[in-house]
Amino acid sequence: MTEDTTTGSPLQNIIAMDRGGLGERMGIEWLEVGSERTVARMPVAGNTQPFGLLHGGASAVLAESVGSVASNMHAGEGRFAVGIELSCTHHRSARDGYVTAVATPLSLGRTLASYDIVITDEEGERICTARLTCLLRDVA
Repeated sequence: MTEDTTTGSPLQNIIAMDRGGLGERMGIEWLEVGSERTVARMPVAGNTQPFGLLHGGASAVLAESVGSVASNMHAGEGRFAVGIELSCTHHRSARDGYVTAVATPLSLGRTLASYDIVITDEEGERICTARLTCLLRDVA
């Protein structure tokens, strides 16, 4: 995803493209978009498991979302990124408020992009550490 000056900034484009998708249903809010850093936050409420804790799968969705957007920003015009591996380590739980995910690059190549994603709670405590690797492809 590159900046399209006819429709707005990359951040505005991602927000528009996410309407009606899983991210919107989970309450993901896009804060910053770029190949070197992508940031989004998500409410814990509505994304919990039966015991009232943030669902690990919700953390995985948030992590893959920010990593995929960052990878697509790196891929550039005429290319797109497809996630091929996601790993998540859950360090602690969250019961309320918001969690924030920050994706930063581990390796940015021509065919692969790997991102480190750190999810923290409102106190800055690490909730989850994830790594996403995406395959970069040409648009067919």
